Amino acid sequence: MEQSYAIARLLRARKATARVGRTIVPACSGKQVDAECLKIKAARGEVEAELTTRNAMCNSACAYVFLGATTREVAPDAAMAVHSSRLTFVIHGHPPPQAVAEYRQRQMVSADRDRAAFVAAMGIKREFNDLIRTVKFENVHALTRAELYRFGIDTRPRPETLWTLEKDVRPYIRKIALEKKRDGAAFRLMEWRLFCEHKDRARLMYVREVDETAAGKRTVVMTAGADQSVTFGKSPARIGKYEVWSDAIAPDALKAVLAAPHLQVGETASTPDGKADLTTFDIDTTGLEPAWMQLQASCPAVTTTAKPARRLPAAASPNVNAAPPISPSP
Repeated sequence: MEQSYAIARLLRARKATARVGRTIVPACSGKQVDAECLKIKAARGEVEAELTTRNAMCNSACAYVFLGATTREVAPDAAMAVHSSRLTFVIHGHPPPQAVAEYRQRQMVSADRDRAAFVAAMGIKREFNDLIRTVKFENVHALTRAELYRFGIDTRPRPETLWTLEKDVRPYIRKIALEKKRDGAAFRLMEWRLFCEHKDRARLMYVREVDETAAGKRTVVMTAGADQSVTFGKSPARIGKYEVWSDAIAPDALKAVLAAPHLQVGETASTPDGKADLTTFDIDTTGLEPAWMQLQASCPAVTTTAKPARRLPAAASPNVNAAPPISPSP
């Protein structure tokens, strides 16, 4: 813990930005930590690698290091987990058991006091330290998005991932975002999927959790600049607790989408008095163009006998479990 506090203070002094991610070496055919992969990583010279947030986790002492950054970002598909501390010490001689127990108690009280002071110095709410004390060392608690926001760890109202290529049976490009609800106690999950139907046509899907409180007819539009837009179907498909919007993208619109630094998503809802209420927000396009270049290599060629595109691709069922699996760490 002391070492993690020290590293955190170094990050704070340098006004660092911290994110949760992991490095993937494509040359490693097996796990990233097996003997063969470690040999590749230890070789002299540069090793080609990719940085991803998918299933990345920062837990235990890593969480304290992370708090030191002045800008902290936990992607929707990454996680941060905490647990209480364990005191380990070496006993010389044969002191009375009561003396050992009293010493252990004093040291744990001191460690709790130091952690509380550190958390406060990093600008994090006291409730974060209170939560840590309730989690046994042998267990681990993955912080929810609402907790990350409430404690002051990641206060972005709309955190999002990069666009990444999903090498599924039918490859596609994916982006996940979470949107803070008005009360701040929960976040709404959103996902975009870009498919390549053939060399001249792409299809974009927009998946999100259904807002049961919303009323009236709604339409969704995504705009790339002032000239190009993708208008989704007027009636989304309902799959469980998600609604799925889908539409084809013309070649010119796709070019504009790939070239834009950000995209604007707009939703128009009809009000009882007959008026239209428009809400908009922006999403980043980082990673979209290189991912599309990889996806395009697997696109089927255009054929004259091609069947009309289905409204929902085969992989339409949302797979939106953003948090990675959790396992305790020593």
